[in-house]
Amino acid sequence: MARREKLAINRLRESKVLDQQELESFVEKHDFPIMEGTQATFVAWQQADQVFLRHRVVGIPDQLPLRRIEGTDLWYVVLEIPRDSRVEYQLEVRRGDHWERFNDPLNPRTARSPVGDSSVCYGLGYEVPDWARHDPEARPGELVELMIRSQAQRRDNRVTLYLPARFRTTRRYPLLVVHDGGDFLEYASMKTVLDNLIHRLDMAETVVAFTYPGDRLREYPNSGPHARWITKELLGQLEEQFPLIAHPSGRALMGSSFGAIASLTTAVRYPQTYGSLLLQSGSFVFTDIGDLRGEDPAFAPVVKFMNRYRTKPLRMVDRMFQSCGVYEPLIVFNRSMVPVFTETGMTVNYVESRDGHSWESWRDRLRDGLCWIFPGESLYVYE
Repeated sequence: MARREKLAINRLRESKVLDQQELESFVEKHDFPIMEGTQATFVAWQQADQVFLRHRVVGIPDQLPLRRIEGTDLWYVVLEIPRDSRVEYQLEVRRGDHWERFNDPLNPRTARSPVGDSSVCYGLGYEVPDWARHDPEARPGELVELMIRSQAQRRDNRVTLYLPARFRTTRRYPLLVVHDGGDFLEYASMKTVLDNLIHRLDMAETVVAFTYPGDRLREYPNSGPHARWITKELLGQLEEQFPLIAHPSGRALMGSSFGAIASLTTAVRYPQTYGSLLLQSGSFVFTDIGDLRGEDPAFAPVVKFMNRYRTKPLRMVDRMFQSCGVYEPLIVFNRSMVPVFTETGMTVNYVESRDGHSWESWRDRLRDGLCWIFPGESLYVYE
């Protein structure tokens, strides 16, 4: 059996002289976190009383302490990061009574989200998908801004409509309605993904309606006005103004987290209106087989809906793509719902990833979901 080489941080600790020059050389020599096989060494060079690694990997303490190398201001912790993993994190330091949390200054890779950036660790084998990067060969689709009046919600709603590059009024297109559409465009590179997948013929030419919520925590969990807005007003107006396939087989709803709940509850309220659902990291929280004491009050209507649905499951679409990251607490709920959905007769394609509850995680599953919901000619002809 081959002898395992010592980790870089342990070789540094055993150095005879640990002066400023030695530390600077160590930092300059390595990319951080240091990946050695599946061992990830997170390093902080900070004058502090305590340093912690903050993350959202289920099963590991959220506030993970780093150890200081004696006689230095270099702190470290080693974690096992399985192949193909992607982990977002920050550092937290305590100096006396002062606490500060920030991205890793030694790591240039960051992930963006509506609540701010975070550092990101790529495990061995992980790469940003090539279809999520700009391809100069791909003809770009067009984004059209609309304002559509919702009587159900008593307001004007913004909608960004994606028209594929070769859009023609002489043919008909499937329609995908995306909850939190602005965030999918901004943080999950979804226009780039659509351009690339359609260009490669992996995905059918599709019209995509990116929607924007008001108060999503109130509107998304089983809201009658929201479901009416999406189905009776948005869908009706788009099918009247654009050449769309006015049939369930050509309609799909999509969302992540609470957006997945909004998609699911809308489909339940209007069964057989849509042919497909694309649900990512759905907030499918239920208590019929457990107790979630202290849960956020925003989840109360979700829990009520999920408990009721699990008691009497409904087949509201023909096909469902469902994905979740194994590092997020919602993984248990998502796994539990697969047999519930399947037993209704819906065809369910369930995918897991070594990632968390994040926009880049949802981006990385877009090809799996979009090309299964509306496959292009390179895969097979959609019926």
